[in-house]
Amino acid sequence: MDRVVLHSDINACYASVEQLYDPTLAGKAVAVGGDVEKRHGIVLAKSQEAKLAGVKTGMTLWEAKRRCPELIVVPPHFERYIYFSRRAQEIYADYTDRREPFGIDESWLDITGCVRAGDGEKCANEIRERMKRELGLTVSVGVSWNKVFAKLGSDYKKPDAVTAITRENWREIVWPLPASDLLYVGRATARKLAGMGVRTIGELARMDRHNLRCAFGKLGVMLHDYANGLDCSAVLRPDEYPRAKSIGNGTTTPRDVRSREDAVPVIVSLCESVGTRLRRAGAGASVLTVELRDAGSLNWTSRRVMLKHSTDRSDELIAAALEILDGCHDWNAPLRSMAVRAEHLSYAPDEQLDCFTDYRRSQTQRALDRAIDSLRERYGRGAVVRGCIFADPEMAVPSAQEEYSFVRKLKEA
Repeated sequence: MDRVVLHSDINACYASVEQLYDPTLAGKAVAVGGDVEKRHGIVLAKSQEAKLAGVKTGMTLWEAKRRCPELIVVPPHFERYIYFSRRAQEIYADYTDRREPFGIDESWLDITGCVRAGDGEKCANEIRERMKRELGLTVSVGVSWNKVFAKLGSDYKKPDAVTAITRENWREIVWPLPASDLLYVGRATARKLAGMGVRTIGELARMDRHNLRCAFGKLGVMLHDYANGLDCSAVLRPDEYPRAKSIGNGTTTPRDVRSREDAVPVIVSLCESVGTRLRRAGAGASVLTVELRDAGSLNWTSRRVMLKHSTDRSDELIAAALEILDGCHDWNAPLRSMAVRAEHLSYAPDEQLDCFTDYRRSQTQRALDRAIDSLRERYGRGAVVRGCIFADPEMAVPSAQEEYSFVRKLKEA
């Protein structure tokens, strides 16, 4: 018996949530974007009206306004989006324990054999109606026997729609679609496929597997299977989600970083963000990487250091990051962007002890970090601020960016 897999996608999630909080935005071209003055001026999300006017995610705000002069730009409020994402997961949980998020606004559901869910299309429509009634949001839901085609179904008809891709109709629906619509075919892969004369999913499905393996390696074989409906990947339960291999955060500063004094608030706020996320995940990092982007050439350089022991302490991350910065950067070249990433994560509950570490002080510092995390979660990021950040708060990472880091490269393979 085939599985019954759903893919639910909240339509224009960020913009729709902003329209809920400000009803005057309903029916208008809305873009959720960064602050141009702080050099975060790109479109993070757009409403359906803005999309029809040619506005695209990742587009600069000035280009978006050129295409759509009536565009209304609002700042992001990631805490709102996370709240609605969690509420959506609560609705999905009423139907199945196999629910796997794919970003903040998308989720797969495996309802095979679930009594309440019943028929796939019936369940999809029930979820669609509940999302409108209980959250005020619309979703598009794809129904199929595998995850890849279920996602294609949710993308096929928007907004507020259900599309079933079955064993009987999948070639008629899927094969005429552009190859770029297929999961994991990003812009770079689509360009390379186009150079091989492959522009649709059907043409990809009819390609020789050996040629695809030679051109793309294992990815080529996987994409060939996907194009032919051969996807057996499971929809994971919450306790089966893979653990993060690295945790990081980066920012473009509101002005060029021209001195160590300029850099310290940036580095400290980035390390505190990474430390908070490590503690939430119950992980410790053995390697810390600092990435710096030159303001002139816009090239990135990366330096890393092996930490003395696996840690989630913010003060140790800060000390290591500043050591890297002092050892690798010449301040004759100002910086535009900075990033910090914790790597080689360990989730082991036990730690190898040595005779050189003050473990009493270490435990005290960890308790302090957890207390600060609790205060900030309850009262906001500004509840507890380090002095070096308070001296120049403009250079610190925005609180929203600490909560949810936007993907650097949009749909690139």
